[in-house]
Amino acid sequence: MSREFTFNAGSSYLSQDSGLHRLMVELLQRADIRIGGNRPWDMQLKAGGVPERVFAQGNLGLGEAYMEGAWEAERLDEFFFRLLCAGIDQQVKPARLIFYALRARLLNLQNRRRAWQVGEAHYDLGNNFYEAMLDPRMTYTCGYWRSASSLAEAQEAKLELICRKLGLERGMRVLDIGCGWGSFMGYAAERHGVHCVGVTVSREQQAWARERYAGLPVEFRLQDYREIQGRFDRIVSIGMFEHVGRKNHRHFFGVAARCLADDGLFLLHTIGKNQRHSTSDPWIDRYIFPNGDLPSLGQIGDGLDGLFILEDLHSFGADYDRTLMAWHANFEAAWPRFASTLGERFRRMWRYYLLSCAGAFRARNLQLWQYVLSKNGVPGGYQRPQL
Repeated sequence: MSREFTFNAGSSYLSQDSGLHRLMVELLQRADIRIGGNRPWDMQLKAGGVPERVFAQGNLGLGEAYMEGAWEAERLDEFFFRLLCAGIDQQVKPARLIFYALRARLLNLQNRRRAWQVGEAHYDLGNNFYEAMLDPRMTYTCGYWRSASSLAEAQEAKLELICRKLGLERGMRVLDIGCGWGSFMGYAAERHGVHCVGVTVSREQQAWARERYAGLPVEFRLQDYREIQGRFDRIVSIGMFEHVGRKNHRHFFGVAARCLADDGLFLLHTIGKNQRHSTSDPWIDRYIFPNGDLPSLGQIGDGLDGLFILEDLHSFGADYDRTLMAWHANFEAAWPRFASTLGERFRRMWRYYLLSCAGAFRARNLQLWQYVLSKNGVPGGYQRPQL
């Protein structure tokens, strides 16, 4: 099998006398993606070996090759949207990736020791970096764009929607499991007069939140969710459940049930996947969210069984596409401030992360769910409030 490439004047590898290259051309054509084409979502090869890496390692090889500058696409989000809509990801399943599936099924990758790794690897990148990318409240979860025209408006709309779904009343005690930089806690304390306790595994988040919300009735703890004690009128978990892991779902819901008042409500906001038996993307696991594990509807149902009653389930995953594109625009605009310290490889890694995820939500390959749960059922039934 020859690996010789033909390089044209446009600095793009357009042809290769290789069976793997021809196979990749054929697969991409099913998604209306051309190698060397002139549309924004077309793939431009800049170095050799990309097909070999893709068929050997799937998205891990594709992502690493992009980070190294071996290929390019002007609109990565549209590239992935078309790729996923055509199901190409399901047709490239390298044998070596079986390891990732077995590891997730056999091991508890989110145990007490490993749970801190994502905080150190991802959330502790630096508060200045996240301030440049996120909205003013540092809300690192999906916004609610129904009537919003900016990222800040979409995030405040999401926070207000959660407050209304929980029926917050002045003086209530609220627990936030995975509080991030405290956007919900600060908003709920300011606008609804509640007292909040939040837990995070990120030292940077805790430090920033304590300074930002000093003087409000909020407490930020550096703590694993398994260590939480106390009783609360309401509980929220916004964008943290993706780190809990399938082997710990039952324990997570058990902690929430133990800490929630008998007449309380628990709102769970989480990204979700469409298939129970799928495993975490190996590129995302290695470079972005170590030990992440997106839940399916069935897996969440297994965790809830006998502990909570489902009062409401709200799906608005398409809003995450717009949220991620807004983050990407902010990231690119702010990049000159970070280029010298983070470097071009990081820029390409972060761009790949944000835009591949935007494409996945656009293709409805990923979902965003908000559950409202009670322990004993809301008398007369729960009515979802509207914004």
